[in-house]
Amino acid sequence: MDILRSARAVVEAEGPGVVDWDRAAAAAKSATEPGSVALTDAERAGYAADVRDARSRLAAVAGIDFDVPDAIEVQNRHHWIDASVGTFRRVMDPIEAAAAGETGEVGGDSGGNGAAGGRAGTDSIDVLPDDSVGPVGSAPGTALVQDLSRVANTGSMAFALGFLARNVLGQYDPLLLADEPDADHGLYFVHPNIVAVAASLDVDYPRFRRWIAFHEVTHAAEFGAAPWLPEYLESRVERGVEGMVGGAGGAASGLDPDAFAELQAAMTAVEGYAEVLMDRAFDGEYADLRRKLDERRGGGGPVRRLAQRLLGLGLKRRQYERGAAFFRHVADERGIEAAGAVWERAENLPTAEEIDDPEAWLVRVDP
Repeated sequence: MDILRSARAVVEAEGPGVVDWDRAAAAAKSATEPGSVALTDAERAGYAADVRDARSRLAAVAGIDFDVPDAIEVQNRHHWIDASVGTFRRVMDPIEAAAAGETGEVGGDSGGNGAAGGRAGTDSIDVLPDDSVGPVGSAPGTALVQDLSRVANTGSMAFALGFLARNVLGQYDPLLLADEPDADHGLYFVHPNIVAVAASLDVDYPRFRRWIAFHEVTHAAEFGAAPWLPEYLESRVERGVEGMVGGAGGAASGLDPDAFAELQAAMTAVEGYAEVLMDRAFDGEYADLRRKLDERRGGGGPVRRLAQRLLGLGLKRRQYERGAAFFRHVADERGIEAAGAVWERAENLPTAEEIDDPEAWLVRVDP
């Protein structure tokens, strides 16, 4: 970890965009120990078995059919930064375009370093056998203000990438906002974080790794059962960002409240369903894992808690809690398969009000 190199990368931010993405990634990696992905044969086999078993168990318990990627990628923290910076960049594209005075795409490769495969040093593990399932203004001081703003934005993005890289355990990537709509989905595990968190929570590492695998494969089940879900989420993200920067040449009107509410409700459903289904499908004891991980989400020192607030992770924790309470009620009343009706069509998603009143959803949808 080299804090001076990280700071230097930020202050040297340049280019026409509001964020210098290459330097944001470089700064995040300079401030973050990569960790090791030197897996033993037992660990490689363990990851593959965890994902295969999770797929079988989840399909049986949830009563839905879905696929998982043919191979999973076991990453270190730097790999995760490279994989994720492209996603952040795609979300920021409309803001970049507005800042450049354009209505179309910003020049350059919006994918950044975010390609899911081919990063040096990652460990790609086969899960399933082949036969299985405009110009900048020139007013006085404008250039200086833009340069300072770019440095600040680059520093903020580097901080976010570095913090998340040190805390993310696993990730299912349905490739929202991808440049290639037909690109395959991805399933990643940040191995050094899984090992470190298992040790910090004083829980058995293979059991913890398996439980995390169940969580991420549950997300694959959700998106597999709801092929309409990626487009639904993308449209709400795009509407929200366009409202902030002004779409089609119009003036910015602020965040679209309807798009924001729909996005929040959908993500609360995504996270809540995953919490409930993974616990009901997991083939081992998990109560201590759930309790300790919940405590970790809300704990930590003052720096960690501040970072969580700045990055909106408290909101994500609330999504877990509200969504899980909704689906527990539905599953207790009608069964876990009935809860899966939420993925049949977009109209079945619970509204923000129904998340806190699951009986209203049961009456409306009648799964």
